[in-house]
Amino acid sequence: MHTALVCSGGLDSVSLAHVLASQGRLSRIVSFDYGQRHRKELDFARACALRLGVPFHLVDLSGLGAALSGSALTDDLAVPDGHYAEETMRVTVVPNRNAIMLTVAFGIAAATGDSAVAAAVHGGDHFIYPDCRPGFTDAFAAMQRAALEGYADVALDVPFVHRTKADIVTAGAAAGTPFAQTWSCYKGGARHCGRCGTCVERREAFHLAGVADPTEYDDADFWQAAVAAHAVGGA
Repeated sequence: MHTALVCSGGLDSVSLAHVLASQGRLSRIVSFDYGQRHRKELDFARACALRLGVPFHLVDLSGLGAALSGSALTDDLAVPDGHYAEETMRVTVVPNRNAIMLTVAFGIAAATGDSAVAAAVHGGDHFIYPDCRPGFTDAFAAMQRAALEGYADVALDVPFVHRTKADIVTAGAAAGTPFAQTWSCYKGGARHCGRCGTCVERREAFHLAGVADPTEYDDADFWQAAVAAHAVGGA
């Protein structure tokens, strides 16, 4: 199965790239510039494609992204600190982002003869991001079957949709993922901030997986307080 991977350059998608490559299934990496403030992640996606020896497609959606206003990932809004499942993290939602990106990726896959499109959505995203939930991925796969009927047969591969980020770290480690060559932080500074929701989730995932975290954080210990505060708040 030749699989095109939607890759942000983050831990999840780069780990999936290495898993697919280890299975001999990775055909290309597709990334998107949608005007995100932390677009330095795209350098990590490009490096991943180069490392794995597959074509890299960078799709410019920056004009469209400018119209998807109201998110801390695209607008001049503060990226909140804290646990990744707090209500405050909803400000990081970019409306229909995955639906848009997957639609483009399916078009590329159909045009190039790939038989699947993969995305690294996972269970930890379900609370905040509606386009990471099984209901969305199941419906999207059905929609694409109808959209390409009689032209191409392209499946949606979301192997982590019912799994945790710690599971991704475990799978990525088994596939030899160079975790230091991934970018998660939504603030896009010189180093991972260690305080935003995605940094907290990243740091906790390595801890739960029992895998050494090579990431350099400005605040490497904040995640513990964020996880503890969320546990108390959800009790």
